[in-house]
Amino acid sequence: MQLFTLGINHHTAPLAVREQVAFQPEQLPQALNDLMRAKPVREAAILSTCNRTELYCAAEQPAAAADWLAEYHDLQVDKITPYIYTFPQGDAVRHMFRVASGLDSMVLGEPQILGQMKLAAKTAGEAGTLGTLLGKLFQRTFAVAKEVRSTTAIGANTVSMAAAAVHLSARIFENIAEQQVLLIGAGEMIELCAAHFAGQKPRRLTIANRTRERAEALAGRFQGDTLGLDEIDARLWQYDIVVCSTASPLPIIGLGMVERALKARRHRPMVMVDLAVPRDIEIEVTKLDDVFLYTLDDLGQIVESGIESRQAAVVEAEAIIDSQVASFLHWVDGRESVPIIRALRDSAERARRHELDHAQKLLARGGDPARVLEALSHGLTNKLLHPPTQALNQAEGGERSELANLIARIYHLHSGE
Repeated sequence: MQLFTLGINHHTAPLAVREQVAFQPEQLPQALNDLMRAKPVREAAILSTCNRTELYCAAEQPAAAADWLAEYHDLQVDKITPYIYTFPQGDAVRHMFRVASGLDSMVLGEPQILGQMKLAAKTAGEAGTLGTLLGKLFQRTFAVAKEVRSTTAIGANTVSMAAAAVHLSARIFENIAEQQVLLIGAGEMIELCAAHFAGQKPRRLTIANRTRERAEALAGRFQGDTLGLDEIDARLWQYDIVVCSTASPLPIIGLGMVERALKARRHRPMVMVDLAVPRDIEIEVTKLDDVFLYTLDDLGQIVESGIESRQAAVVEAEAIIDSQVASFLHWVDGRESVPIIRALRDSAERARRHELDHAQKLLARGGDPARVLEALSHGLTNKLLHPPTQALNQAEGGERSELANLIARIYHLHSGE
């Protein structure tokens, strides 16, 4: 039985493909059991986020999992095959360690993925599809991620515009969980911002976009609600943090709109982040006292200072992962010896019981204890040494030499003994 990982992520597939193979949380228990029944899979777990869907399995025939993924989502397998990656055994272990450590994330070092992997393991455990092998792998994965995050600077600094938006907002509002957030747009940048702000669990998260369907699709992934662009003017005052990133050639938010919002807010502060080129927010808004307006240039300074630090940490993180992959694979290889070790111990136990029964009978008949113990030790020694001695005597040529070296290694023998 081999470990393997099969998946689609933001490196290999656009959002339009990723969303077709995503699983809703409530689907996962049934999907896991369906996978176990439909394909020759012994153990399974599914990780499904906005950026990736991955199957972690222990199976005899890994290739069958791709067919199942397509079938489950009513897709033709050739529609998703170009975007799928498959990692066998050692590569699968390395991939899981890197994912949990944030090395494979859209935002290098982001911490949310570790919690998502823990949830995937918990769901598989509750569904009864997490066996000894995958269970041990998840335990080791979480330990590796903890070591990477605690001994390197992989998550120490902000390295994306979206993360920088959260960082700057936190300078003004100490607890983002108490704030209402409006994201205007529905492209990749707003998707990233939604993920980052959702991780802070704001009181409200709203997506406004020209195409309502796209806004609803994005809001649905982060338990948010939506606005039409024509509603922003009337409701802007409700939001403490506003992030814009659209392709509009003209500003979405003008000076007058913000002035009206501030008046309705009784001049409570607002954070506004403009990630668009050309700008979505009129530059004159910067003159208002109660608005903290940040542009791409402002966020760029924060990002630039963080990238260098995290890139240096990647080298350290990869070294930790290399070492831990080798350690885990050694454990996996050792499992293959378990049946023969168990059989060897069973054989020795039978020999022990046979000699013990014989000794007890001699003692019951009044035999001399010293002689009985001597016979017990000789009998047990002979039985335990008979198989290797017989194998060595029956071997010929190179096989005898090989067996002799192996026996010497097992029993720590030296020449002349």
